[in-house]
Amino acid sequence: MRQITLNLFLLLSAFCFAQETDLQLKNISDTLLNPKRILKVSDPLNGEKTMQKLFPGNLYHLADKNTFISWKCKSCKPSPFLDVNGVEGDQMFPYTEGVATRLIANIDYSDSKGNQFKILAFNHSVHDEDGLQTGRFSGGLLGIAKFAKNDNVWEMRSFQPAVAAFGAFARCPTPKLVEIGEDQFAFTLIHANGGAGGAYEGYLYLVAGFGGQYQPIMEVNNYQLTNSSFISWSGSYKIVNDNSKKHFRDIIITTKGTYNIKARTEDDFDVEFPEEIATMAKNKKSFSFEIERRFSFKGKFYKMLDKPIVKFSNIK
Repeated sequence: MRQITLNLFLLLSAFCFAQETDLQLKNISDTLLNPKRILKVSDPLNGEKTMQKLFPGNLYHLADKNTFISWKCKSCKPSPFLDVNGVEGDQMFPYTEGVATRLIANIDYSDSKGNQFKILAFNHSVHDEDGLQTGRFSGGLLGIAKFAKNDNVWEMRSFQPAVAAFGAFARCPTPKLVEIGEDQFAFTLIHANGGAGGAYEGYLYLVAGFGGQYQPIMEVNNYQLTNSSFISWSGSYKIVNDNSKKHFRDIIITTKGTYNIKARTEDDFDVEFPEEIATMAKNKKSFSFEIERRFSFKGKFYKMLDKPIVKFSNIK
């Protein structure tokens, strides 16, 4: 009996190991990536199962909650999509080596009339035989599907398999819903990256529907800085609800941080300071700071208005 149990254990272990090391690509039709395709899902909508309907490849559940769909589209013609890292150029999607697609957000919201919506956000990365995501300066390619509830059915209203790539190591940061106008919803993402051992600088991006598709319409630098012992900062945003704009309302970005040159270690890399505090950093040993910037939508993109408002405290 003990021998039978041992053999069963070894068989299951071998099977699990094979599942984690022998990942297969499934070819899908290019028609499945058509942004005008129709999809209806019964309530309740399951994010993982819906992802499989959108990208019907092979589904894998690996360790550490590493769940993804592995697929390839031999008949697809890859198109370029922006990677905000700007190091390796645009990403050509679908990837000729194959694609790994992961569900990164399942967002529910309602408008002022009580209509219910659901947003599924996906992360695409190049297929890896071990189910890994690699490349320090390779972002995760964001995809979006929007559903509206009609009685007991969720109907897909918009489908954009790929928008743009954000983040490091092929991992797109989780998008967060924000209302930027009257029943106008968009997403914010904090893109953070940096060299090995150095500081990670974070940018704030706003992705919204514009011109018939989702696209980045705001980029804010100096939003976040981590992994530095002598200086750091973090940002927050606020939508200006002054009723003067029905859509694409102004956005106020506030960045707060601290500087202390005495805390710098030999392992610290140089940091490029925001220009608003650069002079103070040359003349003072430590201080706290707050930078307020206002952005307004102009044409196709948000642009900063006037000059930033800067406040210093705890100066030594």
